[in-house]
Amino acid sequence: MTTQVVDQQDAVRLEGVSKVYGHGRNGLLALDQVSLSVVPGEFVCLLGASGCGKSTLLSLVAGLDRPTAGEISTGGRRVAMMFQDPALFPWLTVSANVEMALRADGLPKRERQARAAEFLDIVHLGGFGGKRPHELSGGMRQRVALARALAQSSASSSGADAVLLMDEPFGALDAMTRDLLHDELERIWRERHLSVLFVTHNVREAVRLGDKVVLLSSRPGRVAEEFPVALPRPRRTESAEVASLAVRITDRLKEEVMRHGR
Repeated sequence: MTTQVVDQQDAVRLEGVSKVYGHGRNGLLALDQVSLSVVPGEFVCLLGASGCGKSTLLSLVAGLDRPTAGEISTGGRRVAMMFQDPALFPWLTVSANVEMALRADGLPKRERQARAAEFLDIVHLGGFGGKRPHELSGGMRQRVALARALAQSSASSSGADAVLLMDEPFGALDAMTRDLLHDELERIWRERHLSVLFVTHNVREAVRLGDKVVLLSSRPGRVAEEFPVALPRPRRTESAEVASLAVRITDRLKEEVMRHGR
């Protein structure tokens, strides 16, 4: 059984984390002895073939599930999670969707409304609080989901030093919208000093955003290799430097997939 450890150095730390679904011969080993860290303020991207345990890893860090073995620490920081599907409540306004993340703090209604407006301003959706989700584009709905995640991560008006977990949040968007949201996310990450663990299947997206790219092997997921991204910011997805490192990581990913016969 795992114990929750407070680590002052790392925003996220996993030490020897394994996850088995089921029991005995029918058990499925999803993650095997995974150790990795995210230092405060770092943007780490997780890559790997489908089914390698990337989403499972995020769920464990978020506390939505428990590891079979190993230790996970977030140093007492607030943790928020953003999914590929915005998962907004269609019957609520945009503002009310963001406010839902603030209810657990027991804030009075007026303060919740003011804070929701602040978070919508951060993602450049000021003035859209009264809209319903179906009135927004896909990119705008993801901005609302990001505002809600920021609200969830924030115990104060700054929300600094929080951990933001993102599970392929832009995977369903068109290339132009995704590129615009990359810029927005990078701006918010810098301004709010967030620590980010970002899951993606898109190698160029990982290089575009990450300070470090962690490659997981095919199931069971293990850390196959870590790639520091020393390219200056801001970066462009189509730049030669991003493309060059993306090719190197893609080749390594192919090696892992072929090694496991998948």
